[in-house]
Amino acid sequence: MIKKIILVAAILAGSALSVFSQQKKTYFDPKDLTIVGTYYYPEHWDESQWERDLKQIKDLGFDFVHYAEFAWAQLEPSEGVYDFAWLDRAVDIADKNGLKVIMCTSTATPPVWLIRNHPDILIEHENGTKMDHGARQHPSVSNNYYRQYSMKMIEKLAQRYGNDKRIMGWQLDNEPRPAQDYGKDAQQRFRDYVKNKYQTIGALNKAWGTAFWSQVYSDFSEINIPRVSQMFMNTHQILDYNRFTTDEMAGFLDEQTILIRKHIGTDQWITTNYIPEYSDGHLRKSMELDFHSYTRYMVFGENYGIGRKGYRLGPVERIAKANDFFRTIDGVYGVMELQPGQVNWGTINSQPLPGAVRLWLWHVFAGGSSFTCTYRYRQPIYGTELYHYGIVGPDGVTPTKSGLEYSEFSKELAQLRKEYNPSAKNPEAYEKRRTAILYNHENTWEMQKNKQTTEWSTEKHIDKYYDALKNFGAPVDFIDERNDLSKYNVVIAPAYEMVDEALVQRWKEYAENGGNLVLTCRTGHKTRNGQLFEAPFAAPIYSLIGAKIDFYDLLQPSTPDQVVFDGQKYDWTSWGEILVPDTNTEVWATYEGDFYAGRPSITTHRLGKGTVTYVGVDSHDGTMEKAVLKKLYGKLNVPLLDLPAGLHIEYRDGFGIAVNYSDKTLSLPVANNVKYIIGGKDIKTAGVSVWKE
Repeated sequence: MIKKIILVAAILAGSALSVFSQQKKTYFDPKDLTIVGTYYYPEHWDESQWERDLKQIKDLGFDFVHYAEFAWAQLEPSEGVYDFAWLDRAVDIADKNGLKVIMCTSTATPPVWLIRNHPDILIEHENGTKMDHGARQHPSVSNNYYRQYSMKMIEKLAQRYGNDKRIMGWQLDNEPRPAQDYGKDAQQRFRDYVKNKYQTIGALNKAWGTAFWSQVYSDFSEINIPRVSQMFMNTHQILDYNRFTTDEMAGFLDEQTILIRKHIGTDQWITTNYIPEYSDGHLRKSMELDFHSYTRYMVFGENYGIGRKGYRLGPVERIAKANDFFRTIDGVYGVMELQPGQVNWGTINSQPLPGAVRLWLWHVFAGGSSFTCTYRYRQPIYGTELYHYGIVGPDGVTPTKSGLEYSEFSKELAQLRKEYNPSAKNPEAYEKRRTAILYNHENTWEMQKNKQTTEWSTEKHIDKYYDALKNFGAPVDFIDERNDLSKYNVVIAPAYEMVDEALVQRWKEYAENGGNLVLTCRTGHKTRNGQLFEAPFAAPIYSLIGAKIDFYDLLQPSTPDQVVFDGQKYDWTSWGEILVPDTNTEVWATYEGDFYAGRPSITTHRLGKGTVTYVGVDSHDGTMEKAVLKKLYGKLNVPLLDLPAGLHIEYRDGFGIAVNYSDKTLSLPVANNVKYIIGGKDIKTAGVSVWKE
């Protein structure tokens, strides 16, 4: 009975999320398709220039501006003394020029008087040193005084602008991410967190396996935040600490949201600007937000694309994956920061390729975004980001090359709006390819602490499946366990290490009812506390996959072996599970090159009306994973494309959008009789084509 209750609750949560997402879309007018804005900091410039700047912002084609993100010192120059007059004037000028405003809370940059009067609000490092004034994101969201005091400023801001029709929405904080703080309040809040979770110290000892190495606790007051520098710290304790830090940030955002919502009109929305790489832990926990938005920079030294100069465009998956991740959280998303050109903070701050900024804008649009905002309008002439491009240069009036690309995008978008048909639908073949990737950040945390081999990368493992799907021209939804699996013909759960009985039962029912489940190596190894099951290795998934796992192997990088799949050989080193299939389970691939040569590595079997495919090995370059998915979709009669590297095709609102990140001109695999609105069938490097079927 308990199992059924858990399952029903999970399904209802997914359904509620879906319904709620549909309601949120009313914040944006569908006929606008998307809107474009820019960060503007009135406090950085002489007020005599505001009128000129905001007029030019409108003339360049922008729809809104973004205010007050780091302006706490100007909003509250001394304790309890607030000054909104300057911000009122900035809002007036924006409105005069036909620009809406996103209003921001300034919690990432508290004023110096607050820090000097209350130094405990600063993040304390493991070695006892504290951060200091002069940066950003230096206060601790686990400090009780800071949480309480910041809400005073936020409420004043909300009271001032909550019913102002010129304010379209709110952004909270800035690029929020979990932070490790060893301060007194953080320490106590962590103790309170685990006490609330486990209720008794005995339950905590069991969950953390403290019998190992004499770690047993007799009282919650004995528990400290785990030390990162200390080798062999309890991994189960670290897992809970990661959960705690994400919950702290998520809770801080939710507190702001609840407070602001008391004072705002129904037309105003609340979001924030996550960096996907640093925020996956709490993305789906800030459930008070109306929707989630992301920040994306593409060219800053680390991210190489296709060809010798691919670093000037960045990798095609970088925007695509963020789109597919954020869109499915709430059914609506925006990009709060998109690179405006050359930046200052990367390892090598190269110029983007001409056309790159326009390409990124169209790629964001292709995923279904409701808005895109760029950081920033004016290149700063002082501060930490002196060489960071803006829409205009340091003279405040001359558009940069990338600024002109934003303007070009706005003009092209106006063309698209004329072609919009509210009843248009995406092509049937495209929607038939739609696939879900089930993702839980906690699995990534746990595997990172127990990699077992330097060859393993959870992100790269997931990307091998994701990249194959985008090559097939498939729309992809990253989902979590609250979502309804039955909406998808195929669900992939890569390296889903921590499971429980309820999740395995959901997977089983999904397949039995006609779904096609793909599980991969490292799935089902551990409990939700990160402990192995007191059973044969990964035993909870045996009946699901139609096989047992005999053992796993990890190879030296210098001596890869092969997997033989449909007559082709694929190299692997990082993780391979040797499978023992049941009688009715079909073997798709075997190992070659070691003492278990000929043993199964990939299996599939029927389960009710559906299938379960188990890929027990991680290949070197993803070509094996692509071949496995291609075979599965072939058996399901799902039509696939075979797009060249760097070319992505998406559909939204009845429009097809293609973007080309490759180093050569490509020909689009679309019908000859489509109507091109932008571009054409041949698409150059950094090119974009948009058409109607």
